[in-house]
Amino acid sequence: MKKFPTKDEILKWISDNPTLTSKRDISRAFGIKGAARIDLKRLLRELEDEGHLAKRNKTYRDPSKLPPVSVLQVTAPDPDGDLYAKPMEWQGDGPEPRILFIAKSSDPALKVGDRILARLSEVEGDDYQYEARLIRRIGTNPVRILGVFRKGSDGGRITPIDKGQNKEWQVPAGSDEGAKDGELVEAQQSGPKGRMGLPKARIIARLGDPSAPKAVSLIAIHQHAIPDAFPDAVIAEADAERPADLGKREDLRDVALITIDPHDARDHDDAIYAHADDDPQNPGGHVVWVAIADVAHYVTPGSALDHEARNRGNSTYFPDRVVPMLPDRLSGDLCSLHEGVDRACLAVRMVLNAQGKKLSHRFTRGLMKSYATLNYAEVQQAIDGNPNDKCAPYLDSILTPLYAAYKATKHARVLRQPLDLDLPERKIILSEEGRVQSVNFAERYDAHRLVEEFMILANVAAAEELNRLKQPLLFRIHEEPSPEKLEALREVAQSSGFTLAKGQVLQTRHLNALLAQAEGSEFDELVNISTLRSMQQAYYNPENFGHFGLALKNYAHFTSPIRRYSDLIVHRALIAGHGWGKDGLSPADIDQLEATAQHISDTERRSMLAERDTNDRYLASYLSERVGNEFTGRIAGIARFGAFVKLDETGADGLVPISTIGAEYFRFDSEAQTITGEKTGLTLGLGLPVTIRLAEATPVTGGLMLELLSVDGKSLPRSPVRTSRRAGGRKAVRSRHKAAKVKKKVHRSRR
Repeated sequence: MKKFPTKDEILKWISDNPTLTSKRDISRAFGIKGAARIDLKRLLRELEDEGHLAKRNKTYRDPSKLPPVSVLQVTAPDPDGDLYAKPMEWQGDGPEPRILFIAKSSDPALKVGDRILARLSEVEGDDYQYEARLIRRIGTNPVRILGVFRKGSDGGRITPIDKGQNKEWQVPAGSDEGAKDGELVEAQQSGPKGRMGLPKARIIARLGDPSAPKAVSLIAIHQHAIPDAFPDAVIAEADAERPADLGKREDLRDVALITIDPHDARDHDDAIYAHADDDPQNPGGHVVWVAIADVAHYVTPGSALDHEARNRGNSTYFPDRVVPMLPDRLSGDLCSLHEGVDRACLAVRMVLNAQGKKLSHRFTRGLMKSYATLNYAEVQQAIDGNPNDKCAPYLDSILTPLYAAYKATKHARVLRQPLDLDLPERKIILSEEGRVQSVNFAERYDAHRLVEEFMILANVAAAEELNRLKQPLLFRIHEEPSPEKLEALREVAQSSGFTLAKGQVLQTRHLNALLAQAEGSEFDELVNISTLRSMQQAYYNPENFGHFGLALKNYAHFTSPIRRYSDLIVHRALIAGHGWGKDGLSPADIDQLEATAQHISDTERRSMLAERDTNDRYLASYLSERVGNEFTGRIAGIARFGAFVKLDETGADGLVPISTIGAEYFRFDSEAQTITGEKTGLTLGLGLPVTIRLAEATPVTGGLMLELLSVDGKSLPRSPVRTSRRAGGRKAVRSRHKAAKVKKKVHRSRR
């Protein structure tokens, strides 16, 4: 045994390793064995008695640690005028930490006694332990307004941009934050409306030109009617919630679950853990745990929270903000699996064989405590042999077994053959002012794929479990391509020199074979884009029609109830099926299941359109300063009136109008998706590399107009100049005559 540790050494170990604090962990760290463990137990008890440690569930924790999102109460300012706060949910036995409140200019004035929801960051070397930044003041939910400010002698007025609001708001003198006439502003109600006159508002943010980048997502929110202000009753219910206790739940706090998310994740609703299966009947097998925040415990059927969550359907994500499905008190606090904090969960334990096939699963309603909050990049670096200080303690005990289980699932994935598209995702990076700083390719690590594969396994297990229990649920449906779309894809494949199987039931492996043929060729991106365009839109339904893209017969969304109402329904079905409480699927839930499926499929589509429109506007604003520059790209769409080009650098889409390509008639082939010049023979088709000049960028609409310079590295051929109006007239007549012969087919498909 090493030298027996002192109290200070034990305290330092616990502080440096907050997730390895059981007596066994401490014994292993200091090499304490045999009878010496009795002395360690005595020493730990002394540290408890002295208030240095708090023992909870066989682990020791620093009692001065607070969750990253906490409810605080504002205390009196100090002599220097700095405002401090104290935690409302303090559970430690040690001294209460001191918290400095850091205010922003847009924060409301706080008074002693106010309760606030705040985001905390730990600090060192000061006379306080945390800095707090306001999320919102609890118990207040002022009306918010987005509109154009019109300056006047008495302050000014705000004309809301929301079509549903036609009343103006009065901004008293001194409440305009220096806003200029014509600026887009965000304001909140500052006083009740009197019998006469307009309601009063106080400007809290100046967003500048309505077409400026900072205003883009707000405009999309209002244009697409995405609810972004929670009703008072919803806020009141959320604020009244308290952390769940163990009760009848299974205690999972000794299971080494961790969260792995993007570095800028706003919430953490899923945690994972894996270890080798010690069952001799399953050699080389693995046990995988997936734990998901128990949102159903807080959002009960028929409550105000439930009505609002269903109304929203899902969270909506923009480059600069998120419109959440649930209030911050839940999404950022009680339902977020923060490190070292007890959290209610629904979990599934899955047993896999050595080839990654799921042999069995077991669901439970539990209480967990995340061992660590990690991000994708640092986890991948750790596995690649360069762990940082945060990952190093978990490399051998947690991360390596996770990757071993993931490696096994890759075998099962190869056999299943889900659709394997290769379309890199671009991410818009904003500056603090809200302007586009850069557009980067989002890096994809094995860490991403690991989490995705375990989430898919859990979703499959949830669908299978509810089928076994004969419980109603919402399936995630993705149907196979329609015959018309499939034929169009086959035309593209044949014109590129590839083949797509015909005369048999289409399976994803057939599409993967096509993608493999195109990989590395000049038609690679063309085939990937065309395959994506042939896919149907996924949707929710109480009936099961399978998931074509994932090549799965049973699939339901279980893993993200913080941001998807469909997952909350699945959680409630599991609770009802297992008899875990009275907050399971209600008769009203079951009666309106079909309507709920249609509604949340619609809200998902609404969010996708709003997010796409926002990205288009951000990119148009970013490129507006580069009008006249040349760019490379690929043709991503063909229409009778021109070609759509996706720019390589940013992923932005722009239009090359057919009238700017050449003075000749262009034939449009809808089946082959090409346009061909009648005189020059110039043919534009999907996937062709082109060079263009940016002719126009309109941030308000997100539109880009492009001028075609070259195709596949070759300059455009010169088309003959029209010499008479008569010739042009004949071509126009011929064009109209040809268009009249085109038969329009309307195909109905499920959405």
